[in-house]
Amino acid sequence: MDYEKGYVYTLMDQGGPTDVREPYFKEAVDEMMRARTLCAKANAKLPDDPAYVSDLEKLFGRRLDDVRILTPFICDFGNRVEFGKGVFINHSAILSASGGIVFEDGVSVAPGVRIATINHDFNERHTKYTYGKVTIKKNAWIGMNVTVCPGVTIGEYAVVAAGAVVTKDVPDYAVYGGVPARLIKTLNRSEQKE
Repeated sequence: MDYEKGYVYTLMDQGGPTDVREPYFKEAVDEMMRARTLCAKANAKLPDDPAYVSDLEKLFGRRLDDVRILTPFICDFGNRVEFGKGVFINHSAILSASGGIVFEDGVSVAPGVRIATINHDFNERHTKYTYGKVTIKKNAWIGMNVTVCPGVTIGEYAVVAAGAVVTKDVPDYAVYGGVPARLIKTLNRSEQKE
């Protein structure tokens, strides 16, 4: 069967499943190799060598004048990540981005954060995958070593405490922490600054 270019991404946007045995999956494999190669090039440069940014710009297909990403950094699908303005991603982040990740304006990501947008099918875990887009809204702050699971939205000005595992949506202005992450408190909206 013939598949149109981009069909694998249509399936990902629909939540899957995709099947690694199907010919359409080659497009995903090609993007994974492109992304991994560009991340390896960026990570091989010294952190004070600004040339690493050009590797990341190739990875994401956009200028990063308004985004700062520190290495080491890993992302497997650069074409599935969107950035707003003023996004900061600290070192050692891992983005498993096939399902799509959106970082809105002003998002701050601490060291060691892991974001997953893909999962294995329970019954055919070696060949089929499902997906869930992750959206991190305006001015959210994700703490050190947080894991964000597929399909989660983290609200505006929300804070996710260090070490949390986020399995469900986090409302605007909420502080979440723990495993699995739960509400700790709600921030006063009038005290939050742009």
